[in-house]
Amino acid sequence: MSALFALLGYQSALLLRSQRWLPPFLLYGIILAVGIQPGRPVLDALGYSAAALLPVTAWLVRVCVTQEPTSARDITSAAASPQRVQLAPLLTALMGAGLLGCVGTTVVVLVSKAMGADNQTVVPLPEATFAGLLAAAVCALTGAAVAALCTRPLLYSRGWSLALTALGSLLALVTTGSPAKYAVTTLVSGSRTGDPRLPLLAFAGALLFAAVAGAAACAMGPLRGTDVATEAGG
Repeated sequence: MSALFALLGYQSALLLRSQRWLPPFLLYGIILAVGIQPGRPVLDALGYSAAALLPVTAWLVRVCVTQEPTSARDITSAAASPQRVQLAPLLTALMGAGLLGCVGTTVVVLVSKAMGADNQTVVPLPEATFAGLLAAAVCALTGAAVAALCTRPLLYSRGWSLALTALGSLLALVTTGSPAKYAVTTLVSGSRTGDPRLPLLAFAGALLFAAVAGAAACAMGPLRGTDVATEAGG
């Protein structure tokens, strides 16, 4: 466990020094600035901000997974283990997305109106805030899972990786059965009735999806690393 914490600190330091976190963070801020108007019904606004977090998280995962040079990655893999070296950037990206989601949810709650979509039904803000945070967590987990399956070690081609990550993020927001779509729909539906329902089932599904995707990426790390090294040497 101490090795994983050390790797998390290492990956976080790499991310902060590289400033590659800045574009996805700025994108999220721009999306909120454009789409969230003061006085908008709070649950609608929370659904919008949660949905925006999914592609941003996917981008952040790609940044973290690919930020370490191959030579340095080989050294850290030898010092720790390939599985931990793959897991650390995924968790680092999730922590960054979690921070972003908390800040975004707080801003949305502060500028939005505690009313339903009919502008007559009062929505309790504590319950709405918790529902918004839960929906943001669902979208962050789903975005991380999508990106984990669309980047190294499962997919090394940059073009295909970018295309599939973007497509996967879009499908995760619009496909029936997706935890992210269910969470966002729960907030929007709750806005119509003034009932801030908690997307607990979506959270469980997103957590399972992220765990399976992360486990697959970590399991494939040593195998694909060997394959790539062999191809480079051959």
